[in-house]
Amino acid sequence: MTARGAAGRCPSSTWLGPRLLLVCLLVGRSIAKEVSEHCSHMIGNGHLQVLQQLIDSQMETSCQITFDFVDQEQFENDTVCYLKKAFFLVEDIIEENMRFKDNTPNANATERLQELSLRLRNCFTADYGEDNKSCVRTFHETPLQLLEKIKDVFNKTKNLLETDWNIFSKNCKESFDKCSSPGIEMKQKNDLNPDKFVFHLLVPGIILVLLTVGGLLFYRWKRRIHQEPLTLNSYVERPEGSPLTQDEDRGVELPV
Repeated sequence: MTARGAAGRCPSSTWLGPRLLLVCLLVGRSIAKEVSEHCSHMIGNGHLQVLQQLIDSQMETSCQITFDFVDQEQFENDTVCYLKKAFFLVEDIIEENMRFKDNTPNANATERLQELSLRLRNCFTADYGEDNKSCVRTFHETPLQLLEKIKDVFNKTKNLLETDWNIFSKNCKESFDKCSSPGIEMKQKNDLNPDKFVFHLLVPGIILVLLTVGGLLFYRWKRRIHQEPLTLNSYVERPEGSPLTQDEDRGVELPV
């Protein structure tokens, strides 16, 4: 073997060119076919059952957790771009939010989902940087609601991949850029502003209290107006036969 061959370089002979090209095409087709079958059948019903078991094993509670997820309203009917954005966020959520005691069924299920997410990466093309937060907002929901979101993402991804394994090669940069407009970002910030929430909560209550107090004061004022003339008239105009009138009549009688 020559030094060039030992170094792993192709021979310089030109007669090998067409054959090498044919080999590359065949290898490329086989790889594409493998990726196609790989993506189309990567998510199985077993994975969805694992997610359902995680959901069923959760304690019913009103306690909420905070996590970043896709604002689905920004995508309208664009399911592909929604799932492309959600997929990488699901990876972070599984790693950071879904924590269970080691060697428990839930911990093993979470590890299985992490492995699936790593394999699915080859089926998605990235149209943005990992630090891009467009179309994303902060949610405050229960663990049950979070797991239902994750299951919905895997279920929709499974259905689309079975229909077209290459569907997530769609370029969604334009859709993501629309979410990055200042108007939408301002709307998201306002929705998450606790001061605005408190303001909208307190103002109707304050107005209701003021209306109630004002109504009571008006009622007392009207009642006082109607009572005062009656009280004065009772002293000025005494009806005949009243005890006070009889006493006055007795006072003017003279002894015989």
